Amino acid sequence: MDIAKIRKKAHVWRLKHIPERYFVLSLSVLVGAMSGLAAVILKTLVHKTYVLLTQLRFAPYDGGNLLMLINPSLGIVLTVLFLKYFVRGEIGHGIPNILYSISRNGGRMPRHNTYSSLISSTLTVAFGGSVGLEAPIATTGSAIGSNIGQFFHLRQKNIILLLGCGAAGAIAGIFKAPIAGILFVLEILMFDISMTAAIPLLVSSITASTLAYFLMGTDVQFAFQIKDAFLISQIPFFLVLGLFCSVVSVYFLRVNQKIEGAFGRINRQWLKILIGGTLLGILIFLCPPLFGEGYSQLNDLLHGDPNSFITNSFFISSNASPWIVLLGLFSIIVLKAVATSVTIGSGGVGGTFGPSLVIGGLSGFFIALLLNQTGLQLPVANFAIVGMAGVMAGVMHAPLMATFLIAEITGGYELFAPLLVTTTITYICVRPFEHHSIYTRKLAKHGDLLTHDKDKSAWQLMDMQKLIETNFVVVRSGDKLRDLVDAIESSRRNIFPVLDENDKFLGVIVLDDVRKIMFKPELYDKYLVDELMYPLSEGDCVRITDSMTDVVNKFKVGNRYNLVVIDNENNYIGFLSRANTFSAYRHFVSEFSDE
Repeated sequence: MDIAKIRKKAHVWRLKHIPERYFVLSLSVLVGAMSGLAAVILKTLVHKTYVLLTQLRFAPYDGGNLLMLINPSLGIVLTVLFLKYFVRGEIGHGIPNILYSISRNGGRMPRHNTYSSLISSTLTVAFGGSVGLEAPIATTGSAIGSNIGQFFHLRQKNIILLLGCGAAGAIAGIFKAPIAGILFVLEILMFDISMTAAIPLLVSSITASTLAYFLMGTDVQFAFQIKDAFLISQIPFFLVLGLFCSVVSVYFLRVNQKIEGAFGRINRQWLKILIGGTLLGILIFLCPPLFGEGYSQLNDLLHGDPNSFITNSFFISSNASPWIVLLGLFSIIVLKAVATSVTIGSGGVGGTFGPSLVIGGLSGFFIALLLNQTGLQLPVANFAIVGMAGVMAGVMHAPLMATFLIAEITGGYELFAPLLVTTTITYICVRPFEHHSIYTRKLAKHGDLLTHDKDKSAWQLMDMQKLIETNFVVVRSGDKLRDLVDAIESSRRNIFPVLDENDKFLGVIVLDDVRKIMFKPELYDKYLVDELMYPLSEGDCVRITDSMTDVVNKFKVGNRYNLVVIDNENNYIGFLSRANTFSAYRHFVSEFSDE
């Protein structure tokens, strides 16, 4: 039985009988189910691994033990070994990896991303890595959607759409929050959602969250019942919380950038593990709440009990005064950002999604407790909930997703007004200091970021290599006019690139410049190509690694009709024409806008 022929026949039959719009809609159900299942598997894997390690005395129990000093290093070593010898490659950095695949690879993600993030993040987090599971599961869901789209040979825009369905399903499944899943795709992956795209995303999110409810029960991530109603008189204090969350967000972003940058300059992987694992082990041993995600302690905090965060920490006793508790909470806020960055920088796999929730909860609790020392009676649990959304909005630049996520996972819709106030204030205050989120800053720096600007996004998604024209006849340095005339006779173009013997690009000859002498045979041996050509400036050339945005800018600035394409070694590749480039752009926009 020839599987390839069967697949080809099935593909042809599908194209004839099922419109792609409805086929994609049906696939969104499959993607949602698989993404939701992956979320459940990841949560279960981490929990079971942690329980096993606890039974083997490899995880903290009764407040912790000396093995906490080596646990993180062991987890990072196992993660690195898994990636090196089983995956045999890098899995990328979570959400930035998804964004890069959209902007540069047409939504195509490697097949191993459907499982590698699950396993590697389990090894990192279960052994104490101070990171979250949300970015790995989003990567897994995106890879599931992308590979299903590739398997069925869908168009690029539908592969990207299914990638988004996978990401939405993964977030919806792990948090049981379908609206947050859609807003994650809209704000963080920066999809430009039309009605055609919105329905599959909604279907995928609902499918994933329903499956998660079915397999894991109806309890939400942070089950919480609001005891103290929101009062309009509390608005000024939530404004204060928003300001504090903005400071914490900027601190988190800067610490992450500095520490990951420092680890990035270390070339030896074993040295990264040694430094990072040792530092992380010391941090966790001295401050056990830094172990893993920290969600269980955050749940206690939402119920007004900070003891699980401060008990067994080196600087606090259980009967400490409120001011010592405040100092302890502030210290954990500071150290959690460091622990997360060290975990990722030294080779662990995880994300900053979870840590931002934990730090946000601590920030809200800290501000409420601090204000209450002045005689106020603010509901600390409410502030902890709102603080979670505040820091998330600042770190991820996603105020809507943060608002709806916290409302969904806590059942705190009664706090919708303070959630909106705090997330808006945080986002507005963070933007002047950090223009890009924790996920997008590296991509933006290298010109790989997709945005909500339709024109820029279209150029970003287009593939330069498909537009390069190579049917130009080349002439060589040292050739005579006679050789150029032969080239003109065999060419249909009016431009002739001049190369040296090593194919290095030197310049061009334009037909109009030699028209007066090309019909005079007596001059054929008197002129050399080198005399007739003119070298091009950097503004007339583009590198094969340049973005399409760079190409468009050069066409516009110099009003040029053709650009030479060269590689980083100045080897000639071909030409880009203004007419063909903008014609391809119009076709691309028309295809992506097709409802």
